[in-house]
Amino acid sequence: MKATTQIPEGLFDNLDKFSDPFFKRFTLRPAPHALQLTETISKQYQFPTFYSDVTCAMGIFMCDFKKAAALMPHPAMKPIAMTRGRSLVTFSCYEYKNVMQVKPYNEVSMMIPVQFESTLHVPVLPLVASGLFPSFGYYVFSMPVTSKENQLRGNKFWGLPKVTQEIDIEEVQTDCVTTVKDADGLPYFELRVPMSGTPTQFDVQANLFSQLDGTFLTSRTQFKGDFQVTKHMGALLKKGGQPDRRSLTIGKSPAAQVLRDLEIEDQPFQFRFAKHMNAAFDLPHQTKVLPT
Repeated sequence: MKATTQIPEGLFDNLDKFSDPFFKRFTLRPAPHALQLTETISKQYQFPTFYSDVTCAMGIFMCDFKKAAALMPHPAMKPIAMTRGRSLVTFSCYEYKNVMQVKPYNEVSMMIPVQFESTLHVPVLPLVASGLFPSFGYYVFSMPVTSKENQLRGNKFWGLPKVTQEIDIEEVQTDCVTTVKDADGLPYFELRVPMSGTPTQFDVQANLFSQLDGTFLTSRTQFKGDFQVTKHMGALLKKGGQPDRRSLTIGKSPAAQVLRDLEIEDQPFQFRFAKHMNAAFDLPHQTKVLPT
């Protein structure tokens, strides 16, 4: 999908696309203020934002723990430790066919699983028992999107590091392939996620941590969908394993430098793929200023 820099006037009329029972869990409310998008265009959105009929392709990989920790915006935020001096990096690729009040767009969320302001840092366990760790969530370090309007929403409401770039998400034989291109049109990120796997239903609520004007924000994201899951549990024990084929390709563009710095391993840890997922993302429910 080509990057769209033009911002249409008025809210996109598509509230009829969110009739699934999933959305009845939430009570819509207007944002506390209109968002100024251009000199002449401001919009009063409702929240949480609803997403329906989403195609989602996720790849989870091991990376160097110290390099992941270096990305953290504050010492109070620490990556989840995995085995053999590693952490995790998660790539979630979304084809948003229906976004409440906003035209469709594609997005890639590049995240590190973390604990925020926790005195107990247990390796691995927060990933599999997140309900026992209220400080668990995800820190987004990069977030390309195809919509300038959505970039500004993400920047100004949550402080998310969104940039407007071209993102193609397509089915190629048995894979869902996501390609992100930099400002010069050069591919710098490609992820191939198998569309087959073990059927698994997810109904998940998670924290998303971000920073806006020196304030740390905690926001809640929720999604429900039927996924095809492929696990490579051997990656827990073996460092630097070589897969049968390459699923993640990182280019040499300056846009890819943050990915190269993480020393991401070639062997994937887990893939997840779903069509027709439903999701909701709310405004921050917690704000905190931490000492520098």
